[in-house]
Amino acid sequence: QVQPVESGGGLVQAGGSLRLSCTTSTRTLSDHAVGWFRQAPGKGREFVAAINWGGAVTYYADSVKGRFTISRDNAKNTVYLQMNSLKFEDTAVYYCAAKFSTASMVATLYNYWGQGTQVTVSS
Repeated sequence: QVQPVESGGGLVQAGGSLRLSCTTSTRTLSDHAVGWFRQAPGKGREFVAAINWGGAVTYYADSVKGRFTISRDNAKNTVYLQMNSLKFEDTAVYYCAAKFSTASMVATLYNYWGQGTQVTVSS
């Protein structure tokens, strides 16, 4: 069983950058697709980005295209979400999720979820 753990959240000014990391202390992430999702106060969970197990296939929400980059280092058992040009509306709890097989933008297809890390962007 995979237990994702997120890190790297924090408070940043609008226009700034943060890098989130997702790893696991249990079995390896390298044979799983990984997705990042976020949930702002009073809103539902929304897709942000996803990457397949090998790193060759990535998906992004339109709202983050050109600003966020998802990548992975399987040797370090870690998936990253580089977030640049952050906006106030990016404020949310960011969740890492893992699944077997292909990456997906659909949250319900992911089997394993982390506890989330808070990202707060001040305007």
